[in-house]
Amino acid sequence: MSRQFFLFERPRRFVAGTVGTPGERTFYLQAADDARVVSVALEKQQVAVLADRLEQLLDEVVNRTGTALPAIDWDTEALEQPVDEEFRVSAMGLAWDGDQGLVVIEAQAPAEDVEVAEETLLEDVEDGPDALRVLIEPRRARAFVERARKVISAGRPPCPLCGQPLDPAGHICPRQNGYHRGATLGA
Repeated sequence: MSRQFFLFERPRRFVAGTVGTPGERTFYLQAADDARVVSVALEKQQVAVLADRLEQLLDEVVNRTGTALPAIDWDTEALEQPVDEEFRVSAMGLAWDGDQGLVVIEAQAPAEDVEVAEETLLEDVEDGPDALRVLIEPRRARAFVERARKVISAGRPPCPLCGQPLDPAGHICPRQNGYHRGATLGA
């Protein structure tokens, strides 16, 4: 199957963001350059894992090269509108391009064949699932991590007993044997 392959080298913008209210948010990765904007949907946990792995990769680059990564202000703007979902992410890849000094992030759509998906991740092939590949400078990758963590933490607060998200009306807490737990402590 011929795939759509969205490549952004040093895009004007690469961010994680959401659409919707806490509890009903859809998470997106969005890459933008002068001519186009590409948005792919993913799960909150995928954003968290990407931020964690990206931070580990950047720390490893600093340790190996001895080069500090200057901080830049992270992007606080909303996602660019309209947010048109190209695909839902099923797999992600992360790499360091030492020749260019860039971080490579790839998000891939689901594939019918798991073997094909594994073979095409971070590879330049014509067939396979749709993919978004972004190459960014390390300092911009650090800014991505900061924003991603802010986006994740902007959701519903966790229940102090079970850790599940609290809706404004509370939730059925497994730590209270299925009794309803209010959104405020002691409720």
